[in-house]
Amino acid sequence: MNDAVFLITGASSGIGQATARQAAAAGYRLALLARSTDKLAQLAAELGGPERARAITCDVTEWEQVEHAVETTLRAFGRIDVAFANAGFGAARGFLNESPEHWRSMILTNVYGAALTIRATVSALEATRGHLLITGSVAGHVNIEGSVYSATKHAVGAMAESARKELHERGIRVTLISPGNVDTPFFENTPPVHLTGDDVARAVMFAVSQPPGVGINEILMRHPDQAI
Repeated sequence: MNDAVFLITGASSGIGQATARQAAAAGYRLALLARSTDKLAQLAAELGGPERARAITCDVTEWEQVEHAVETTLRAFGRIDVAFANAGFGAARGFLNESPEHWRSMILTNVYGAALTIRATVSALEATRGHLLITGSVAGHVNIEGSVYSATKHAVGAMAESARKELHERGIRVTLISPGNVDTPFFENTPPVHLTGDDVARAVMFAVSQPPGVGINEILMRHPDQAI
């Protein structure tokens, strides 16, 4: 994998950071995207510096920034083999418990940001017959009381299937990664039963390591003791 390139949004922490580490260990060069510049720079330095990992500040809700990040990746590395639309965050349950501004930012990041990531990377992925991954959630399979976040992940699940149906003609595989509770900064308080970021990253790497004739359309995963 010495030449292959793995682009990750939301790469500065949690699932994105864990995936970056495992992808680097597998030999990928990395384009690490997030709004948190300091954390990204530290991670990129740790994973090999400019020759192996580039930190690119990017707000996935801004088309110009996503487009620029992809262009920067292509100038640096010449290709994109895997794009992981992972950026996202949650909100407190209840229709009276978060500000409308928080909802707006979350919906834009989780849904619109994933759509922009797809749009910006399709041409590069077509050139490499690459792989698109999107972070969904168990919350996209069940209706959680008072959860606008859950609604965004239902939308992301539909988007992934729509992308799969369109992009297979371009030779691009699409995988939806849908974890349950994960011990990441996503939660203010760690859930009593949870996966780790490394657990989810292993699922990502499993999906991208399949031979060309195998498409893993979705990985739905929970801690065995998670009831919902």
